[in-house]
Amino acid sequence: MSKKAVLTFIFSPLSLLLFVNYSGAQQEYKISLIGFYNLENLFDTVNQEGVKDEDFLPSGDYVWNTKKYYDKLTNLDRVLTEIGTDYSPDGLAVIGVSEIENRSVLEDLIIQKGMRSRDYQIVHEDSPDKRGIDVALLYQSKYFNYQGHKLVPVPLVEKDLGSRPTRSVLHVWGTFDGDPFHFLVNHWPSRSGGEAASSPKRKLAAKVARSVADSIFAGHPQAKVIIMGDLNDDPISPSVKKIIRTHAKKRKLKPDEFYNPFEKYYKKGIGSNAWRDSWNLFDQMLLSYGLVDSKQEGYIHYKSAIFQAPYLISKTGNFKGYPFRTFAGSRYQGGYSDHLPVFSVFVKPIQ
Repeated sequence: MSKKAVLTFIFSPLSLLLFVNYSGAQQEYKISLIGFYNLENLFDTVNQEGVKDEDFLPSGDYVWNTKKYYDKLTNLDRVLTEIGTDYSPDGLAVIGVSEIENRSVLEDLIIQKGMRSRDYQIVHEDSPDKRGIDVALLYQSKYFNYQGHKLVPVPLVEKDLGSRPTRSVLHVWGTFDGDPFHFLVNHWPSRSGGEAASSPKRKLAAKVARSVADSIFAGHPQAKVIIMGDLNDDPISPSVKKIIRTHAKKRKLKPDEFYNPFEKYYKKGIGSNAWRDSWNLFDQMLLSYGLVDSKQEGYIHYKSAIFQAPYLISKTGNFKGYPFRTFAGSRYQGGYSDHLPVFSVFVKPIQ
């Protein structure tokens, strides 16, 4: 784009971006938004057989009850329907989510007032995680035409303990307003036991995600692929930089690399989650070459951001300045999540 270009947003049912270049020529674009949000332990109040969800029962450590559950649904509905509305009145066309217990909680979420008005659909399967928390994809069917999905396991092997299950990678494919798209929703293993000790687990999860992406590129080198999720690693971590092979600058991106628009935020000290007075940026969206190459037809990346509405930040207490969470330890806070959502804006020329 010309350095003298002027961008003007015009809201309509299609949500158009009007680009005016230095010569006065005009080009209209469709705008669509895709995001990711860690919902911080969205559990129902019913004991699910075979998983360790006892803490999230009325008799459990969190004293999790129907009122708290529906208060959290109301809170999440507010966040998810406000993200990106300054770019498009439809908000997020596609949303990757993590830390949900089952399909049932998503069914309760999408019928909340704001979500219901957008008619979100669900892609979900139970992961083998021992706590029973999963990843999923929500989408507005007027934007995304779902074609299929699969769960790709991440087999962790613990010394003397055999195989330990963790969250699988959810691969969803279809057409996004006519463009073939692939979404890989991730929630990589936590840093429990320390960053260094747990790093091999996240590297293994990264290899699984990269392998899925490579299988897509084998048939379609310019495929539009988004690896999104709570990676429990930062943009400069080896799992992201070296295994997924990401780059912070579009102009230096090679066809087999992923563009990470969130690396620049991290280097400025901006994060999506905080721990012990330090910000991390675990929540990321990694974009394949086909989404940033301006020569490609259809949607290309315009910008990415962390959604930082003031109400999502704690105003008082030990976690002042941190994301306003549902729980601090086992103490109920009544907030939203211990993570902030992230999203990306994509534009498509209208011929």
